[in-house]
Amino acid sequence: MWEKLGQFVLKNRVILLVLLLAATGFMGYHTSKLQLSYDFSRAVPTDNAKYQEYLAFKQKFGEDGNMLVIGFETKDLFKENVFNEYRKLVENLKKVNKVEDVISVANSITLAKNDSSEKLKAVQIFPKGNLSQQDLDSGKAKFLNLPFYRGFLFNPETNAYLTGVHINKEAMASKLRTTVVNNIVAAGDTFSKATGIEMHYSGLPLIRTQVADRIAFEMRWLLIGSLILSAVILMVFFRSVSATVMSLLVVIFGVIWATGTMELFHYKITLLNALIPPLVVVIGIPNCIYFLNKYHLSWRDTKDKHAALIQMIAKMGIVTLFCNIAAAIGFAVFALTKSPLLKEFGVVAGISIMVIFVISFIFIPTVLSFLPAPKPKHVRYLDNRWLLSLLDKLEDWSLDHRKTIYAFTAIISVVSILGMLRLKSEGFIVDDLPKTDRIYKDLKYFESNFNGVMPLEIAVDTKRKNGFRAKPLEILGAMDSLSVYIDSRPEMAKPLSIVEGMKFARQAYYDGDSSYYSLPNSFDVAFLSGYLNMKADSGSAKPQNTFTKLVSSFMDSSKQVARISVNMKDVGSAELPKIISDVKQKANQYFDSSKYSVQFTGSSVTFLEGSSFIINGLKESIMWAFLLIALCMLYLFKSLRILICSLIPNIIPLLITAGVMGWLGVRLKPSTVLVFSVALGIAIDITIRFLVNYKQEKDEDKEKDYRQLVIDTIHTTGISIIYTSLVLIAGFVIFCFSGFGGTKSLGWLISLTLVAATFTNLILLPALLISTTKKKDNELKKVV
Repeated sequence: MWEKLGQFVLKNRVILLVLLLAATGFMGYHTSKLQLSYDFSRAVPTDNAKYQEYLAFKQKFGEDGNMLVIGFETKDLFKENVFNEYRKLVENLKKVNKVEDVISVANSITLAKNDSSEKLKAVQIFPKGNLSQQDLDSGKAKFLNLPFYRGFLFNPETNAYLTGVHINKEAMASKLRTTVVNNIVAAGDTFSKATGIEMHYSGLPLIRTQVADRIAFEMRWLLIGSLILSAVILMVFFRSVSATVMSLLVVIFGVIWATGTMELFHYKITLLNALIPPLVVVIGIPNCIYFLNKYHLSWRDTKDKHAALIQMIAKMGIVTLFCNIAAAIGFAVFALTKSPLLKEFGVVAGISIMVIFVISFIFIPTVLSFLPAPKPKHVRYLDNRWLLSLLDKLEDWSLDHRKTIYAFTAIISVVSILGMLRLKSEGFIVDDLPKTDRIYKDLKYFESNFNGVMPLEIAVDTKRKNGFRAKPLEILGAMDSLSVYIDSRPEMAKPLSIVEGMKFARQAYYDGDSSYYSLPNSFDVAFLSGYLNMKADSGSAKPQNTFTKLVSSFMDSSKQVARISVNMKDVGSAELPKIISDVKQKANQYFDSSKYSVQFTGSSVTFLEGSSFIINGLKESIMWAFLLIALCMLYLFKSLRILICSLIPNIIPLLITAGVMGWLGVRLKPSTVLVFSVALGIAIDITIRFLVNYKQEKDEDKEKDYRQLVIDTIHTTGISIIYTSLVLIAGFVIFCFSGFGGTKSLGWLISLTLVAATFTNLILLPALLISTTKKKDNELKKVV
């Protein structure tokens, strides 16, 4: 069958090559339209209850993660030259395209009574224009007398000040976000240069934008790096420019198909699927090595180029097909998870790996048929003395030291299992950024001075329309008690809600006396309606200023649901559930569940839910990968004994990697759990390569002694396995130069797994075959 396929490819090589180039051109067109993803909640399935709650919350109150924060420390803010520069900064921020509002000290307001209308009006603390020192001293006294802003816009203990910039949600979901964020940072840097004050920037808009831009940048240079490294290794191995260029074209075509597939499926580039192009390079190059190695072996034996090409296809077609199927399974199982993010990765990666097989199967024989026959220098690597000596040692170990191999394997496995028991599962929003990165350091700055910027939303539902008008003091009292508890927690910032607005209003009602900054009592109830209909300076009933806009966002239009907005530290996926559970317990004490429903939502909760789905999905994918690969091996060899022999050398490397992670304290998180199913899919290639050649050796001489079969297989496959493993290991090592910690871990952990898999498949697998094979082995059936 495979010989006929080889003859078909060579006979129709021109037509097949033209079709391949045309299809690749079509995919290249779609690649040009590929875009970055700016949606970071897609790790959670759309039918997930918590995700649905988050969508319902956003429908009532809008986005919770569209505020970029700017912070700085100074004792001189209220000096004339500094404050007027700060006023310019705020005005410049307002002028940035897609900035909807700016909350700052410069445009802060206070409330004043209007005795004639019996309403409160909002008054700017700091008048517009350049201010004199006298004006600033007066404004400063008023501002510092307002507890509402304490812990929100300033920290009196550290002289830290915060400016919040609200960005349009549509802009945050488009590529325009990069320009918006850069313009905001540029305005802040201008202020910094004018005053010498160091600026800090954080918030989900900045974190998401800069991380997304880095993903796009890294995808390009990781791809280029993997191509350059592959070219160097191919030149060292084959000493042939044509073989190197041909192999690089195969993987470049594969990358174009991978990125084109993303666009055809209407997917966008994410942190996960950005890894697919360099992965295609790393996985595609071994295909080229397998084909070229067999071609060179056959040509050296026959000196007939056409016969060598037919034999290359006949011998390596099935090997490469099943190797690619196994690798594709390692990736495609992610499509079986519930996470949309993982589904996209699994679909695109699985398809791309099978496409790279088709490209290799058509392109390599076709190009080789047009090239001249190999020269002696091109096949010199087949007689590499160092490698032949290594293979002799592997043969000696497999034949004569099997007990030592089994004992060593058992010890390593026990140590690895002990390390695996130490594994912890935990993720952070800025998990993959180094601690020296500015994004990380600025986030920690806001955690130190304002207890964080990660949004957590608490929705209090009265279960009926106008529910807040029925018993306002009861509800506000419960909300205030919960807010006081939240404010007492070190990992959570001062909560903002209608409660703080009512306290602010009561202080104004009592002529600005800060001792009255508390909830209105029964005596003040009549005043509530006046506050809720508060007017701005212009006398318009429509909220015009920053404060009224802020307060009006804390209750829905039906007066049924109110929100408590909390910023918190990036505490991680392990600690966050405990914190939310504690706050829920307090909420249950303050709110009667028969009358009220209290929901916890927001970007922090969806992040937690997304991390859980990814980690659990990846754990499930490993089981699916084992099952599907086992079925492939069983179909391929029709032998339970061979199946067991094939799986053991691939389970051990995964145990070693998990053990190393446990002993070194590398946490299980979305980026590191990816290691296991990917490494399994790639490492099993070595096993398939070895066992298929073992079968082919046996078919060629059915009377050959089983020990000699193993020896011949080690020598005929060992060189290509070692070369392929070196390419794979080097290809994943390039990931270690990433700026993301998760990608770095992915690189060295998969490299470690592949190193271990190379040794287990060249030492343990032959030993197992010898130990479980009788002299007359009739179990191994013909490969279908």
